Amino acid sequence: MFDINLDLVKKYDRPGPRYTSYPTAPQFTEEFGPDAYLNEIIRTNNEENSPDLSLYFHILFCDTLCYFCGCNMIVSRNRERIHNYVDYLKNEIDLVRSYIKSGRKVSQLHWGGGTPTHLNPDEIRELTAFINNNFEFRDSSENGCEIDPRELTKEHLIALREGGFNRISMGVQDFNEKVQKAVNRIQPEDMTRRVVDWVRELDFKSINLDLIYGLPFQTVSEFEKSVDAIIDISPDRIALFNYAHVPWMKKHMELIKTEDLPTPEEKLQILKMSVAKLTDAGYSFIGMDHFAKPDDELATALRDKKLYRNFQGYSTNAGADLYAFGITSISQLGNIYAQNLKTEKEYSAALDNGKLPIMKGCQLTEDDVLRRYVITKIMCDFELDFSDVEKKFGIDFEKYFAHGLNNFGELIEDGLVTLKDRKINVSEMGRLLIRNVAMNFDGFLERKEDTAKYSRTV
Repeated sequence: MFDINLDLVKKYDRPGPRYTSYPTAPQFTEEFGPDAYLNEIIRTNNEENSPDLSLYFHILFCDTLCYFCGCNMIVSRNRERIHNYVDYLKNEIDLVRSYIKSGRKVSQLHWGGGTPTHLNPDEIRELTAFINNNFEFRDSSENGCEIDPRELTKEHLIALREGGFNRISMGVQDFNEKVQKAVNRIQPEDMTRRVVDWVRELDFKSINLDLIYGLPFQTVSEFEKSVDAIIDISPDRIALFNYAHVPWMKKHMELIKTEDLPTPEEKLQILKMSVAKLTDAGYSFIGMDHFAKPDDELATALRDKKLYRNFQGYSTNAGADLYAFGITSISQLGNIYAQNLKTEKEYSAALDNGKLPIMKGCQLTEDDVLRRYVITKIMCDFELDFSDVEKKFGIDFEKYFAHGLNNFGELIEDGLVTLKDRKINVSEMGRLLIRNVAMNFDGFLERKEDTAKYSRTV
């Protein structure tokens, strides 16, 4: 069982990036446009040994608004509008696919949202057929989709399974009815269990369930009931997310009353209880907010040092070029990030004109590439060998990262990391606070060039 030291959590609970990329999204600029993205697509497809492909599709529509949601989404029940978006996704595939050399295989596919299953089963079949006709998948590809049980039928899952999906992720957040009403997401436990039964009946390979702590009216004793229920349901993976109350960024969060949120102390007690129960139940603590059964690929990847981190969180698919489709989605290939336009009007207009629908992005410098490598190693391997970095980049590690290493005395003293023989090893407690460790290698923070407002690290 992993016993959290709450005094350390309080000490290190401060704003910081989640490092689903480096540089992080606030560093993206509109000076990076469609031409820069196209140039990198062409360059990486001219390489002799191009990596596998990872495909992400942002299905941004939802049936109702969850007040805690931090995603880019649109509430709409206009079926013509939704189907029109599917047509534009197909147009974007046509455009991008024309630049990708033949023979490159897909090792990962993910549909996120919004709510991908706000598409009806026929639309799911239409889009999956189009994707499968345009890309060649590895037999071992990990194909995941986020679902919402509140408007789901078994036919939705059948359509996903027929289209090649083998993984399902579903939000639960909290089974307590008072909490559900406060965040406008009514999802009874029996509804969740029924959908999980369907998923298993249809032989999906894996299921992930999400919990969120820090929501209004949550208490340790009540949230413990939800954790116990999740353990009984026994998903392969569990994500335990911290609710980030950022109404200045997401205006609909103003619908959640600040006075209804648990106190900082109660919130930390909820976290401590949840982590202890999940690890005591046999789940491996992957890092930050992810848990997996010991035989799950995520736990195996952690043991084999093959864990990876991208915009969907922790993944087993290191090294693939990520091509993202749909409004606000973010691609990552070679040494660039490219984010799509954020409105339907702009997105459709770009595609109507045969242009890649890019809003902004980032061309990595040599320093960015180096720091991305170091931060990714820290976030995924939870260890770092200075000599390996020096061989790869031709630097003196202690000199290059002198500023960050100066802060390691406190991390070592608090038992978050050890530093011996020029190697950093992160403890289990350090994995919970891994964002704090990684921040010491962030050049934008070091140079005080980062003024973004981030969620707190715990």
